Amino acid sequence: MKANVGGIDRIARIALGIVLMALTLMGTIGPWGWLGIVLVATGVIRFCPLYPLLGLSTCPVQKQ
Repeated sequence: MKANVGGIDRIARIALGIVLMALTLMGTIGPWGWLGIVLVATGVIRFCPLYPLLGLSTCPVQKQ
């Protein structure tokens, strides 16, 4: 898997995922908040499986 999640996108995914999970644990939102696990996982591994299907990438271009 080639990384396709860039710096700002990565930080936003992890932060939003943690917020969603915390809100779920506090009972503020319903069980759909556990989707935050997916956001944290894609932020940590730097790969979003939806991005290749849409032809997107937020990673900077790497010189070879």
